[in-house]
Amino acid sequence: MKELNISELRDNMFDAISKEWMLVTAGTPDKFNMMTASWGGVGVLWAKPVAFIFIRPERYTYEFIEKNDKLTLSFLGEEHKDVHKVCGLKSGRDTDKVAETGLKPYTTPDGNIAYEQARMVLECKKLYADMIDPEHFIDKSLTDRWYGEGKGGFHKMYVVEIEHVWVKE
Repeated sequence: MKELNISELRDNMFDAISKEWMLVTAGTPDKFNMMTASWGGVGVLWAKPVAFIFIRPERYTYEFIEKNDKLTLSFLGEEHKDVHKVCGLKSGRDTDKVAETGLKPYTTPDGNIAYEQARMVLECKKLYADMIDPEHFIDKSLTDRWYGEGKGGFHKMYVVEIEHVWVKE
């Protein structure tokens, strides 16, 4: 992987996140977990390049994000939907997702986990986090659609600074 200056990033991040999906990974080289995510975005906040992601507290990856200051967002390409299905439907509490998917983790120079299969990795540092509050929804139909019975708890939103962009050579 080679480092790309964020100003050189030309990806359509709407498509990358919503159609391609991403793996959110946090932890240490000795113990980490990843999950599939298709919600989030990128932009500029507090004069920094940022991404924002949403994680439900019941997800195993949440524990790793809470314990660590950094995380990665790995974009594998649409050809890896099989990996995303496993990482989105199964929990790392009971499944070795690396073994089941064939992912090849590596450690970045900053000590974070990414994957050899990734075409692009955003290496990020947490800046801000807050729980989504049902009382603050202006469009109340969203709470029923995304948080209704049996759909899971409200997400925690993380704003993360994009410190490094890595792309496949």
